[in-house]
Amino acid sequence: MKKGIAFLLSLLLVLSLFSVSLAEEPVRVVALKGPTAMGMVKLMEDNDGAYDFSIEAAPDLVAPLIIQGKADIAAVPANLASVLYNKLGGGVQVLAVNTLGVLYIVERGETVQTAADLKGRTIYASGQGATPEYALNYILRGNGIDPEKDVDIQFMSEHTECLNALLNNADGIALLPQPFVTTAMMKADDLRVALDLNDCWDELQAGAEAPSALLTGVVIARRKFVEVHPDLVTAFMDAYAESVFWVKTTPDESAALIGKYDIVPEAVAKKALPACNIVYIEGAEMQTMLSGYLATLFEQNPAAVGGALPGEDFYYAR
Repeated sequence: MKKGIAFLLSLLLVLSLFSVSLAEEPVRVVALKGPTAMGMVKLMEDNDGAYDFSIEAAPDLVAPLIIQGKADIAAVPANLASVLYNKLGGGVQVLAVNTLGVLYIVERGETVQTAADLKGRTIYASGQGATPEYALNYILRGNGIDPEKDVDIQFMSEHTECLNALLNNADGIALLPQPFVTTAMMKADDLRVALDLNDCWDELQAGAEAPSALLTGVVIARRKFVEVHPDLVTAFMDAYAESVFWVKTTPDESAALIGKYDIVPEAVAKKALPACNIVYIEGAEMQTMLSGYLATLFEQNPAAVGGALPGEDFYYAR
């Protein structure tokens, strides 16, 4: 009997030590190069081993990490969060919005003053089948412009191709994201930001009962991780919110860290930060903004959000 009790006590001790070791493993956090990672740099710099950060170049490199359970928390495009939710049967939750719209219409000249001026123009863009296409179509239709008949949208595989096409066509315009807009303007000083798609979106949403916003990125977590480690999720969210505030209020120091972590060059970051629309929004406000945005995409193409709008359990609340 005593041997049995001793065995059970030893087993409980081993299990407790095992659970402690699990809790002490660093939280695996992945982000994308660009604005979705910029807000994390202070958190990355102050990391004392609690987090294992990685930065990837494209969303299709991040999604498998979540699907395979190789990342606990990830900064991803807003619509990809919904796609993963549907693909994994509700297996992810969104913690916060971290980036508003970063899309801008750029031209060489002064011909575009309002969204209505886009009618009849050639627009170079990348991101076909993703947020840039859906956002542009929403803005065009909202201004009485048929994307298929009234404009010539030429989709290209990379931002650099759009820029080269723009520079070779004096009458062309381009849809480009930050911080690439800043990079482009540093190479060609005759480029001008003609329209901020955030402003165009907000104009169309004016008067709506629950106005949505143009969004770029959100932070998600695997549902199992949230359920097992709610304390770690809370600690991350608090630290991330502080990091975003620091990035927005100390741009010079932030730009240096953004360059240090090879997100974008320091010189580009210093100029681009104000237009990258880095934020930290959680809770009810996050849900209102994101649900409205996803509904707008769903109306255009259900596949853009994974075939169905996420349920209430998609939106994490603490």
